Amino acid sequence: MVASSADLLEALERYWGSRAFRPLQQEIIEAVLARRDAAVVMPTGGGKSLCYQMPALFLDGTALVVSPLIALMRDQVEQLNRRGIRAAALNSSVGWAEQQKIQQELQAGTLKLLYLAPERLLREDTRELLRQARVCYFAIDEAHCISEWGHEFRPEYRQLSGLRELHPQAPILAFTASATQRVRHDILAQLQLRDPAKFIRSFERANLRYLARLAGPEEQWRLLEAALGAHRGSSVIVYAATVVQVEETASKLSKRGFPAVAYHAQMEPARRRAAQEGWMNTDPSVLVGTVAFGMGIDKPDVRAVIHLTLPKSIEQYYQEAGRAGRDGDPSDCLLLWQQRDVGVIAFFLKQITDDQERIRAWRRFNDMRHYAEAAHCRHVVISRHFGERAKSQICQMCDACGAAPDWLAAREERAATVRERSRRPEPPPEPDQQQAAIVRERSPRPERIRQEPTAADEPVFVRLRAWRLEIARREKIAPFMILHDSVLRSIAAVRPDSSESLSQISGIGPAKLAKYGEEVLQVVAGKEAISH
Repeated sequence: MVASSADLLEALERYWGSRAFRPLQQEIIEAVLARRDAAVVMPTGGGKSLCYQMPALFLDGTALVVSPLIALMRDQVEQLNRRGIRAAALNSSVGWAEQQKIQQELQAGTLKLLYLAPERLLREDTRELLRQARVCYFAIDEAHCISEWGHEFRPEYRQLSGLRELHPQAPILAFTASATQRVRHDILAQLQLRDPAKFIRSFERANLRYLARLAGPEEQWRLLEAALGAHRGSSVIVYAATVVQVEETASKLSKRGFPAVAYHAQMEPARRRAAQEGWMNTDPSVLVGTVAFGMGIDKPDVRAVIHLTLPKSIEQYYQEAGRAGRDGDPSDCLLLWQQRDVGVIAFFLKQITDDQERIRAWRRFNDMRHYAEAAHCRHVVISRHFGERAKSQICQMCDACGAAPDWLAAREERAATVRERSRRPEPPPEPDQQQAAIVRERSPRPERIRQEPTAADEPVFVRLRAWRLEIARREKIAPFMILHDSVLRSIAAVRPDSSESLSQISGIGPAKLAKYGEEVLQVVAGKEAISH
């Protein structure tokens, strides 16, 4: 189907409640509708899911989405169905009767999107099912998992090269947020993409403040408490290396007055699910987890991500830290590491028996340590790692550029950092090695980051959040699935007094307006919301 720009914008507003695409989204969607293979590198929170969801509305058949985690599938399927787009997932958590229903919908062509794990695609019964279905395209999420050069290599992903055999004419789309130049090339080769359209958004997240500090055990704990104090009441993720450290940290924080919950792979599934769902509903506000937590977590209002140990690679850190600030508001990414982390990671790297993989792992870790010890801009370090030339050598959004908050560094320390930086020669920019065929986007660094609601709007904002929490509990969903904080802030600033004025706010589409509009207006006016 040929869809005009007006058609795409109408669908964007109708189903997603937005009036403008984010950078590159429309171009990617148009490439899919033109039946082209595509490779997309877009940072966490950049809007990748919309790019592989929207085209299904305009094409005959079902879009197959390969996703690595059941939790990720469940969240996206639920949100799509709430928007009026029929979607489903086939995985081990789906009962037999529901699986039969999904298969019937797939055969009938009434299912717009079907989510599958790569392991499911290896089953012959699944492959036979897909051969008989009308598939409009394949979308591979977290595509870096296909590359042995990546930090999250999964052998099952390597088998996805056989997708072309199922439906030779169906386009294949690869999406990732954290892929170096070498990994990107490997993705293209492994998936056998045919003359793909290539899109790379800037790796720079201008709203994230990168902070790193080498600390002893006592100082690390003091700084952790200071960071949580600065973000009290906001959603925070704290990453720890081991199950023991996760449990101890969560327990200690709770005793110190910071509501926290633990999350790790050794927990019973029910307890782990309750921990995640509670945190998604901002009760408690702090989640302490291992790296088992986070992939596919679509929570836009995380205000800080804190690491208590060195990650094994910049790709891992970029992906985990990037779970902060997905709504575009200022957020902190704090790395509090200890010298002993180096010895612990070195011990595990030495256990790798494959010589080439061990060499790759050491290289990734050395790059991570360079970031942690960098004396120059951390945004620049990250951009260069992914093959991008940074626009500026001084970002004003990291501690190396003098942007450390008071709770992390004294004013005298920060001033000394700035003075030292002004004397230090800047590292020369590296050449951009990407081919011209790749469509790029680099958002200009904003001079002023979006501010919190003014004091006059704060009571309205607080009432709106309380109303949203009540609705979320009633509907048993995460609050952000109703309306994001950024939308509530806009409502609090505008203070609409009619459905027409409320409908002009970005994020309030026809479906949201019909379902929640009257209640929102009641809350803004200071009246008790209508209860359905």
